[in-house]
Amino acid sequence: MDSKGDRLDGSKTYRLRLPPNIPVADFWSVIVYDTQTRSMLQTDQKAPSVSSQDQGIKTNADGSVDVWFGPKPPVGFENNWVQTIPGKGWFTLLRLYGPLEAWFNKTWRPGPIQLQP
Repeated sequence: MDSKGDRLDGSKTYRLRLPPNIPVADFWSVIVYDTQTRSMLQTDQKAPSVSSQDQGIKTNADGSVDVWFGPKPPVGFENNWVQTIPGKGWFTLLRLYGPLEAWFNKTWRPGPIQLQP
């Protein structure tokens, strides 16, 4: 569900903001799954994901990271984008490899997935 409680729609564009200081010892990953098959969404991308291990990830001035979802990448954020498929529902998982205390004590949390105009 997006920030307004609506189902995620593969034909629309969304943004997920990961606040600064993502609490991981190793790396993080955001992966998109198909709501019908529960497997990774089949797209033109090698993998339907964005990871801190990917080359060219853009970080915002405050240290946060925006991950974009939609059928087409937003200009300038191609490396922060996961392709979705029109007509397909999807959901995402944020994986933290080597999560740190801020995750466990809930002082760090990802932002909501927001529909973009």
